[in-house]
Parts: sequence; structure tokens; C-alpha cells
Amino acid sequence: MGLLDFLFGNKSKKINDFKNRGAIIIDVRSKGEYNNGAIPGSKNIPLQNITSKVNEIKKWNKPVICCCASGMRSGSAASILKSQGVEAMNGGGWHSLYQKL
Repeated sequence: MGLLDFLFGNKSKKINDFKNRGAIIIDVRSKGEYNNGAIPGSKNIPLQNITSKVNEIKKWNKPVICCCASGMRSGSAASILKSQGVEAMNGGGWHSLYQKL
């Protein structure tokens, strides 16, 4: 295990684990940002709407990978979801995440 893996965990392995278990990708960018390019099949729930959608997200009964433009908003979204009992991770920027899928 390299130093970066030790410090940050192996994101690619975690993404693959989530993906293999049918993870839902939530893009937390604004609708306008999402409409200008997104991961096919992802769901657009802007960060400011995440809290109000937690019960709906829980009903999916799937792990969630959050993404945005850079990883900042998706980190916040993943933290909110985890605090509400949803298995969630920060996938980072959507373009980078798309390349890992």
C-alpha cells in the first residue's frame, strides 16, 4: 500500500466495490452544470437539495457515489448522507470519476 493509499484510502478500489454492488451516482452540481455534461445514468440532486431527498435516497437501498465539478460539494453531500445512515462516498469530480468507471 502506497503512502497516498494509506492517507486517502484506495479510491479506485472503493469505487469498484460500490459499482459492483449497484451504486447509484448522484451528481450534486446545479441543473445547468449537469446539463452541460454528466455521467450517463447519474442522478442530478443539487447539493442544496440533498438533505430534503435523504428519505428517497434511503429507499434505493444502494450505496451512493457523489460527484460534482471538483470534489468539494460531493464531499459535503457524502458527509450529509453518511450522517443519515446512507452508505455514501465522495467520488470527486464527475469527469475524473467517469474515467474510473
